[in-house]
Amino acid sequence: MVESKRVVIVGIPGVGKTTLVSTIVELLNMKQTTVSVYSFGTIMLEEAKKNNIKDRDDIRKLSIEEQKKLQLLAAQQIANFNDKVVIIDTHAFISTAAGFYPGLPEYVLKIIKPANFISVSARPEEIYNRRMNDTTRSRIITSIESIKKEMAVQEAMLSSCSVLSGSPIISVLNKEGNIKDVAEYIIKAIGL
Repeated sequence: MVESKRVVIVGIPGVGKTTLVSTIVELLNMKQTTVSVYSFGTIMLEEAKKNNIKDRDDIRKLSIEEQKKLQLLAAQQIANFNDKVVIIDTHAFISTAAGFYPGLPEYVLKIIKPANFISVSARPEEIYNRRMNDTTRSRIITSIESIKKEMAVQEAMLSSCSVLSGSPIISVLNKEGNIKDVAEYIIKAIGL
């Protein structure tokens, strides 16, 4: 049996990561490549629901110890997925009351064994506008400056993940109207 290629894709809220991942999947399916997408946060939420957490935005309000437990459970589930390409849709960090908490600490990386990391960004103004227009989530009110800080933290966190796992990282700018080109670039970069 061929080992799965696990690709971690991160992006702060509002970069268009979900749309980009959907485009990548569509293009890979056209190439007859089996691919599945798993949202780390959604898997964590399914576990958290067992403890009466009803909303994924409430996970970041849990204690760090409770978040660690949920991360471990999610990582163990993801490690068992064996599709040819497994895309792990997640965040490089979580904003908590204690500060920025890593979304992919070393113990998670050891379990999921990622082959590639993709860091998705967009212009801060685009991110700001997307967040302000998103009524589906309980977002923290933000500013362009805080978005720039989040983008810097994401790059630092993901760079650390790359060093710890020995897996390559690419950063892509997801500009409006350029989604297919970005998706094709990612597919080529990860060797598919």
